[in-house]
Amino acid sequence: MIVVPDMKKPLLDVIFASEKRKKILLLLQDGPKQMEFLLRSLDTTRQALLPQLKTLEEHYLLFHFGDAYELTTIGKLTAKEMNPLLKSLEVFDSDIDYWGTRKLDFVPPHLLKRINELGKCSIINPPLTDIHAIQAKFLKANKRSDSIFVVTTFFFANYNTLFSELIESNVDIHFIIDPSLYEKLQTETDTGLREIIKNKRVHLFVYNKKMEFISFAFNDHCILMRVLESRGANDHKMLVCPGQSALTWGKELLEYYLKDSKPITEL
Repeated sequence: MIVVPDMKKPLLDVIFASEKRKKILLLLQDGPKQMEFLLRSLDTTRQALLPQLKTLEEHYLLFHFGDAYELTTIGKLTAKEMNPLLKSLEVFDSDIDYWGTRKLDFVPPHLLKRINELGKCSIINPPLTDIHAIQAKFLKANKRSDSIFVVTTFFFANYNTLFSELIESNVDIHFIIDPSLYEKLQTETDTGLREIIKNKRVHLFVYNKKMEFISFAFNDHCILMRVLESRGANDHKMLVCPGQSALTWGKELLEYYLKDSKPITEL
């Protein structure tokens, strides 16, 4: 008699075809857990949970001793890779129509892989008449910050006033502008901005390549981004991401552009 071995399911099916199995792996990342802990965390019954635990055990993702469950080496590696993937999907799921129609090439690959660090973001789609109000709200948050960092392809018409207000609020200002905006400022700038950039709190740079986005900025509280549509079109949608992990991500994106920028000390 020939014994046919049991056919195992692909691990992707084992993990992602069941919300409970996925959550079990994530719960066990920190070490062994008792059955009672799993039942409370998943708000389920022992009868409902046991088949899911058995499936994971049959596929060598966990093992148990007594009433405690622990990840195997394969389980630990799998759970470690799952976490950033699931968090990235949460970012995209917040508004898949937005993310799916955006030009994201301006983000370097190492940060695109870590886009999960943006966390829970909001998409704001203000009417044209409200854009200045949104910017004013961001400016108010800037005044409560020690520093503001901006990488941009444009300045608002009242940029002199904005710079002056930030300086008066003792905010350090860091701006990276694209070559086109730099050329425009050289030909159109009034004496007001020329004096402003001499202030020790103002740090102005010009990026030496084309920028494939509209702008991104962050202060001590959140990131504000305006990203081009996939075909290069411009709309008024803004992406707002609060939280420390988003700010750390934004700082690294700024540093990426800063390394190919040169300081501007006069116009």
